[in-house]
Amino acid sequence: MTRQTVRRPEEYLRRADPALGSVIDEIEHRGGPRPSLPPRPSLSNDPQMPTDCYGVLIRGIASQNISAFASRAIYRKLIERFDGRPPTPRQILDDDPDALRVAAGLSHAKTDSLRSLAEHILSGELELDRLHDLPDDDVVRELSAVKGIGAWTAHMFMIWHLHRPDVLPVGDLGIRQAVRRLHHLPGLPAPADVKRLAEPWRPYRTLACLYLWRLEESEPQV
Repeated sequence: MTRQTVRRPEEYLRRADPALGSVIDEIEHRGGPRPSLPPRPSLSNDPQMPTDCYGVLIRGIASQNISAFASRAIYRKLIERFDGRPPTPRQILDDDPDALRVAAGLSHAKTDSLRSLAEHILSGELELDRLHDLPDDDVVRELSAVKGIGAWTAHMFMIWHLHRPDVLPVGDLGIRQAVRRLHHLPGLPAPADVKRLAEPWRPYRTLACLYLWRLEESEPQV
């Protein structure tokens, strides 16, 4: 089976993995908007959601390991400190770290991460304009050089902002839970097991994850 013999990505996934095909059927049976490529922005109803690389990364750092509701509240406080806009790298570094942390409700780690992002951008170590042109592995490597940005944040950035079609966030809890359910596993699969079990989904692993997140009703926020 090749991409030429199956035109629709959903049909490709159905044939590649019948268990995933059942999930696709279930989601389509529920009605409403279906997952698609490129993915619909998860926060499209949020007027404060940034659309540029830098703003998305700022929002992504603020959103790590918290609920969507808490993420919106923290991001709102952050931009309110800078006249309703994401702070520039220079503004972040010129601000007092403790004052910034308290004003926006950030953790020490997220404050450090924002400062690291600003430093990498101002030094030229991270060239955001180049990310659109880099292979997936290089995007992960470039972003992971920033303190506090790991593979999960890089994967979310590639899915929701760069619209890469074949991203598999193996460390995402929702994906691990869905894979466990999909394959009736006794416990959460390790990232390596997720990667192995998701191999048939290439080259549409992003779309497969969108369906699995919908199944779990917990799309990740960037």
